[in-house]
Amino acid sequence: MVHPLLFLQFFRELLAPLHISAGSADAIAYTWLIMILLLIVSKLATSSLKSVPSGLQNFMEVIIGGIENMLVETMGEHGKPFFPLIATLAIFILVSNLIGLVPGFFPPTANINTTAACAVIVFVMTHVVGIKHHGAAYVKHFMGPIIWLAPMMFFIEVIGHLSRVVSLTLRLFGNMNGHELVLMIFFGLAPFIVPMPMMLMGVLVSFIQAFVFMLLAMIYIQGSLEHAH
Repeated sequence: MVHPLLFLQFFRELLAPLHISAGSADAIAYTWLIMILLLIVSKLATSSLKSVPSGLQNFMEVIIGGIENMLVETMGEHGKPFFPLIATLAIFILVSNLIGLVPGFFPPTANINTTAACAVIVFVMTHVVGIKHHGAAYVKHFMGPIIWLAPMMFFIEVIGHLSRVVSLTLRLFGNMNGHELVLMIFFGLAPFIVPMPMMLMGVLVSFIQAFVFMLLAMIYIQGSLEHAH
């Protein structure tokens, strides 16, 4: 939740010359913290790989294997080249969501700039993949099945694709920011008693939002690989 005393509050002063708002400064600070933590965990998990995994290696293999299986089931075998992007987004968003449940920490996904950045990455990647896969023929995805309706369909399709950025951004931001506000209110009313069920629900919300973002990213990229009708 939005804690009055943040674990990395000094980053506000560090970023002050850039005239970045306090909320965005907190999001940037905790985004870097999460990236550093993920790099450390990745290094520890792969530093001494074993044929029979155990400990952290086993834990990470379960997570990575689960994401890969879901990607293959959703996109097929041709979706494997996009596994690094999908897995990175899923793990980053999940950890960003969960870190807000730790007292003194701020979830970057409760800031609209973070969720917008993730959404823009998916949007750009979708069309880069489409153009790379289909070339100039990718424009047919925006023309519709009837040639004389192409001008109108192009306008509608462009709006539809741009709305994906808004949808991905606001869905993740709205759920996480709303959960933070609810926790803050409950902590103010009845500290350490009423908020506990909400924190447990927060774990569920964190997983669901990471799952939904990952699933939609796969669906959008899969759509750009399909041939236009």
